[in-house]
Amino acid sequence: MATPLFHATLTVQTQSHDYPIVITEDSNASNPKNIVSNTAENAAENTTNNSAENGAKKSSMASQIAPYITGRQVLIVTNETVAPLYLKALQEELEAQFTVKVCVLPDGEQYKNQTSINQIYDALMAEHFNRDVTLIALGGGVVGDMTGFAAASFMRGVNFIQIPTTLLSQVDSSVGGKTGINHPQGKNMIGAFWQPQMVLADMSTLKTLPARELSAGLAEVIKYALIMDAEFLTWLEHNLPAMMALDLAVLGEAVKRCCQYKADIVAQDERESGVRALLNFGHTFGHVIETHEGYGNWLHGEAVAAGMVQAAELSQKLGWLTSADVARIKRVLLLANLPITPPAIDVQTALGLMGHDKKVKHGQIRLILLKSLGEAVLTNDFDAGLLTEVLSQNHS
Repeated sequence: MATPLFHATLTVQTQSHDYPIVITEDSNASNPKNIVSNTAENAAENTTNNSAENGAKKSSMASQIAPYITGRQVLIVTNETVAPLYLKALQEELEAQFTVKVCVLPDGEQYKNQTSINQIYDALMAEHFNRDVTLIALGGGVVGDMTGFAAASFMRGVNFIQIPTTLLSQVDSSVGGKTGINHPQGKNMIGAFWQPQMVLADMSTLKTLPARELSAGLAEVIKYALIMDAEFLTWLEHNLPAMMALDLAVLGEAVKRCCQYKADIVAQDERESGVRALLNFGHTFGHVIETHEGYGNWLHGEAVAAGMVQAAELSQKLGWLTSADVARIKRVLLLANLPITPPAIDVQTALGLMGHDKKVKHGQIRLILLKSLGEAVLTNDFDAGLLTEVLSQNHS
């Protein structure tokens, strides 16, 4: 087996159990051509062209996750986009040791709902799977969130493993145990905290990621720099071009840093009663965009990018950031091909959607803002008029 070009292992410490995050480039797995595309049509075409090649080659995914599978029963949950790329090899190799079934869901944020969760439950029930089953989430954040929630709720909790295949899920959503589905009135409003047994972030899967999805993942990478590490922001300003060109060694370093940041925070605050809320920088504004525009029309990372700018502008109005700081944030987001202005949303509508945010406490909206680049704070100590100003300006 060839030596991977990048490999790192981190540990997440939680109250229930500790688990590893393995970040690697599987040089023995499928090695599709660089098929980064800006359009769904091209992405679908490239998926078709590469699916036979990918499915036929062996992958070390199975050997790396097998030690964390409990019992003999496995349900792989994936979606219609990821399945042709990676499912066959993973399924066939696991079948040498386990009883393996598959649940393939439609692809998209708009399907992160009760109907899709029921498809997972239906698959589990149809196979008479029991508490010894291990659910494997093979896909991006939507697949991971739904699989985790199904694992948390099926028979009151079963084992699950994350194999994130998008940059956004590798750096953020696959780590820390947040699981759930959307409600028409609010994103991620139904869910549970349920930790995986392990996370396998295979960098080679990023070779099949459309360019728009790669940029969406970079929004979460930039978020970590803005809330935790100003030096990392400088690093990103120098290395974003290489990341967008799919330099897997540079991407691997970014994924490792982000996962370490998140692991450190989750160890302190697993259930988001304190410091973990800082990871939602830009998300309160971003969730307004996603909910108002319809799930899937703005990718999560795109909405978060515009939301981070709004949060930064409010931070400036409070005297915490300078205009130069805000301009720098916009430049780095634009360098990653991300939007920096939200769609036009009526202010009262936006405030109403913010009222459904999980960080609302005692009827007051609380926001994550920046005291400086690399330092975030959760606060309700701001003039409501200033928030209204931010929500009413700079629409795309």
